[in-house]
Amino acid sequence: MELVIVTGLSGAGKSAAVDALEDIGFFCVDNMPTELIPTFMQLILRSEEHRERVAIVADIRLGSSFAALFSALDGLDTMNVPYKILFIDADNDTIMRRYQETRRKHPLADELHAQSIAEAINRERELLLPARQKADYVIDTSQMKSGQFKNRIASLFLENAQNALKVNCISFGFKYGAPKDADLVFDVRCLPNPFYVPELKQHTGLEEPVRSFVMQFEQARGLADKLRDLLDYLLPLYTAEGKSQLTIAVGCTGGRHRSVVFAELINKHLLEKGANSSVFHRDITR
Repeated sequence: MELVIVTGLSGAGKSAAVDALEDIGFFCVDNMPTELIPTFMQLILRSEEHRERVAIVADIRLGSSFAALFSALDGLDTMNVPYKILFIDADNDTIMRRYQETRRKHPLADELHAQSIAEAINRERELLLPARQKADYVIDTSQMKSGQFKNRIASLFLENAQNALKVNCISFGFKYGAPKDADLVFDVRCLPNPFYVPELKQHTGLEEPVRSFVMQFEQARGLADKLRDLLDYLLPLYTAEGKSQLTIAVGCTGGRHRSVVFAELINKHLLEKGANSSVFHRDITR
């Protein structure tokens, strides 16, 4: 069980942190009363659908309940449930600008009868100081772009931050239409077609005779090399921008031969490079 308690200043980026954690496989619960955290974790541990990665957001929106956070953490210690505290911070000017852009009210504005956002932010800093001091990780989002923030989260909670980008390789037939969710589409209809070889027509690109036929041609091997080089260049760029999912579609006429061979080649290459990749052959049985 991996448990992360997410807290920090309002407007600093806790919602973005939750989105990033969900993208890398965490089950996230927002704004849970702190006194319920030990009970919730007992339910999680007893559940048949055991969740290995859980993130709970607890912040000043809870009002007086937030003060029970450290008692809840003591309860987790008693239960031998390990946890990490992730504190999301930003400087006052950045938080004020974000509130002005969104025109939202600070959670402490009414309670403090605050005359300004700055006053509410300073009071929140005082209340959250013990949590910040106890935090295992502190991320200051003041100068971070969204992609950088997601990468920072991934680097903290994934052994391989590249796995934050999930790659889906899909083969398809153009005669049935290109996948609408594809980010990259490669057309391999330029290559010789096994469909017109009688002994290969009823086979698919998952079988060795078809693979050997497709890859015997110099243009196929050259195209494969160039696609691998292109993806080696592109994937780090997508990862740096914080993209969580990338769909690579490879199409031929019917989606049974050439596209299957190349989707398999691409997926194999990405896995060898350590990417979080999978392959799906949409039209192979048509």
